[in-house]
Amino acid sequence: MSTPVMDKTEAADKQPAASHLITATFRIRRFNPEISADAVWEDFQVEIDPKERVLDVLHKIKWELDGTLTFRRSCAHGICGSDAMRINGRNRLACKTLIKDLNPTKAPITVEAIKGLTVLKDLVVDMEPFFQAYRDVMPFLVTEGNEPTRERFQTAEDRERFDDTTKCILCAACTSSCPVFWNDGQYFGPAAIVNAHRFIFDSRDDAGEQRLEILNDKDGVWRCRTTFNCTDACPRGIQVTKAIQEVKRALITRRF
Repeated sequence: MSTPVMDKTEAADKQPAASHLITATFRIRRFNPEISADAVWEDFQVEIDPKERVLDVLHKIKWELDGTLTFRRSCAHGICGSDAMRINGRNRLACKTLIKDLNPTKAPITVEAIKGLTVLKDLVVDMEPFFQAYRDVMPFLVTEGNEPTRERFQTAEDRERFDDTTKCILCAACTSSCPVFWNDGQYFGPAAIVNAHRFIFDSRDDAGEQRLEILNDKDGVWRCRTTFNCTDACPRGIQVTKAIQEVKRALITRRF
């Protein structure tokens, strides 16, 4: 019996797929207060698929190369905001940043903690000052009068007025990209102002004046220098600088 012969097309289909893996250097700024008061850069050579995310590489390093590497992450899908860090000098979410977009074969990919907040270990910072500023602007609906017997209605136009600032995931990418925040830990920062904006311009809320007064003090909205760092850093595409300008305008006109 004759042996069947595959044509060239069939033979090519039987060949194993070519590997798309590359070897890249990840330069991570390490800090462990139990070892040293100084931070150091450490290089890791990692074989990766360039379509993977920075978070995938951090997992690989921690699980396979160095279990002491410390960073935050939760949902891994750009919703929780836990894994904000400086990647190649820019604030980004590790779970949304693809390796292929970082020119991995040209130079080491640098990863470090976000700025302006105390580093606790490696890529983990103390978020308490950030969340305190968030709490200080009263990020919740305040209403007067009797509790309604049904939901509070709002027109689509009224909802659209503050729709952009509802997208904030409290990752701190905008606040920790702000030069004013780096140099003055008392400044509320962009994220707190964004979350104040979300309620100041909500037609159902009755505490707009109170929030404006909170933002009118020395550490409030007037510290913003309009550098647009915050807008560039936001992983949700919020027009942060625009929101801050609208709050400033509301303070001057008392119209919101």
